[in-house]
Amino acid sequence: MSSEAREWVWEHSTSRGTARLVLLSIADRVADEQCVSWASLSSLAKRTHASVSTVREAIDRLVHAGELEQLDDLTGPQRSTVYRLPLAAEAAVQTAEDEEADQALAERSEAAPALQISALRRCGIRPREVPESPARSRKPAGPETGRSRRKPARRSTGNRHPGVPETGTQNRSEPDLNRRYSSGAAVTSAAEWKVDPATHTWARQQGHLDRLGDQGLQAADAKWRAHRAGFKPRPAEAWAADWRSWIAREHAPHRPNRPAGHSKSSSAPSGMTLTEAHTAALLAALDEPTGTEG
Repeated sequence: MSSEAREWVWEHSTSRGTARLVLLSIADRVADEQCVSWASLSSLAKRTHASVSTVREAIDRLVHAGELEQLDDLTGPQRSTVYRLPLAAEAAVQTAEDEEADQALAERSEAAPALQISALRRCGIRPREVPESPARSRKPAGPETGRSRRKPARRSTGNRHPGVPETGTQNRSEPDLNRRYSSGAAVTSAAEWKVDPATHTWARQQGHLDRLGDQGLQAADAKWRAHRAGFKPRPAEAWAADWRSWIAREHAPHRPNRPAGHSKSSSAPSGMTLTEAHTAALLAALDEPTGTEG
């Protein structure tokens, strides 16, 4: 299933730079169709050759774009963070279902499917346990007899991830590449989102415009907006990726069959080839009276 999750990132994710590498690294550990994975900041930093702070910023951008969810109520192996690719999980469910059953498609829940914790345990992912701290015993009130001999514990300082730089970007051009994923990006609803020229060019270059036709593309767009009416507002990049995934899975409309009169060649009578049929017709025409006989 990790290959399908990576395929979704390559084909439909709008992330760029380190954010794209981080999403691919997380998708590489997806175990089933729920698109749930686990990873630590240090492991992601080593795999993407970026600093911990850069990886943390990339995760924030992916969460804001709606392409990644951080499941705080679950924990992975060695207490690593558990993530989910919601759009990839939704695409997997839509692909598995029968697309020709429009009624079943309309009645299906629009949200990503609920997690099955039992299926995730074999991957080492389990609910996070919060230990209950026992009540501290209170000392009886009384005057202090002196300063405590125990020295206060020193706070740990420095980088908690050895071998990985704490700050800094992967390269100097990275802030410019990822500027549009900043926290101030505007969000909109599916009904208000418009197909931008780049998305329309994609539909034409990928052959979906020729396959569906103008009317078929408009019908697929209307169906997509009807199914996304209840979704929360998202950035335009997230809507564009979801719209492309929908159009790529849409069936071409049924076209009427060509009338029999427009066939390239007429069928010959039973038991005769086409050449024999033409010869018989010519002989029959020669035997017919023309009115000029003596």
